[in-house]
Amino acid sequence: MLGTFIQEQRKKRSLSQEFLASQLGLSRPTYLQIEQDERDLTITEATKLAEIFDLAFEDFLRGEEPAVVIRIEKAKNPGKIKEESIRISIPQERMDKFKQVLLYILKKVGGKPNVGMTVLYKLLYFIDFDYYERYEEQLMGLVYLRNHHGPTPLLFDRLIDDMMASGDVEIVKSKFYRYPQVKYLINPDLEPNLSILDGREKEHIDWELQRLSDLTASQLSELSHKDVPWISAETGKPLDYESVFYRTSDTSVRTYGPSDDAH
Repeated sequence: MLGTFIQEQRKKRSLSQEFLASQLGLSRPTYLQIEQDERDLTITEATKLAEIFDLAFEDFLRGEEPAVVIRIEKAKNPGKIKEESIRISIPQERMDKFKQVLLYILKKVGGKPNVGMTVLYKLLYFIDFDYYERYEEQLMGLVYLRNHHGPTPLLFDRLIDDMMASGDVEIVKSKFYRYPQVKYLINPDLEPNLSILDGREKEHIDWELQRLSDLTASQLSELSHKDVPWISAETGKPLDYESVFYRTSDTSVRTYGPSDDAH
């Protein structure tokens, strides 16, 4: 049913019913009728949802997701990399590495009072996009969507559900000061498999955690809102890794020399 498909697409992108209702010019109860297949979509509403979910209109109406097409292109800075090398410019999701990195983050900083779901989203984002800017290679290569509070990793909910089912993590709902917070506690008997990371990747993750893990969710969201990948993306659509090469001094983590053509 189309309503179930819409609900799945919304949850995959961590979008709220209130947000989609506002985009369609509907009340939340009316929008809820769509997800429950109690109300048909107008052509205008269907077109808008297809745009938000970044789906072809025909695929959206069929309730289907198209296969991901990977585009490979020459590296932008041939002075930094061998001329014949290529770089994948559309993120390649690496679930195994994602899981181990998330476990490592939770093991190291998950117990901090400020580290809830929103902080985790931003830590993962900056780990991925900063690594891409520094080394022109992907670390986890996750897809991040532009949402109101900042970049959201597309596969986060699916991975957390799998980790909960296997007993790797536990969800705890609490408050950080006056604000509701969702925390993820790692099984104390579980050790991340760091053999999946090379030395440079682990050093980069440690560097990010040292500089960012004490910031609040609001501070990290504000920082992500200054970042070109988030600024240049459309709401509900993926952030482009290539846009890190157009960052300003507010968020850039790379020192560019005269031979770099990105700055």
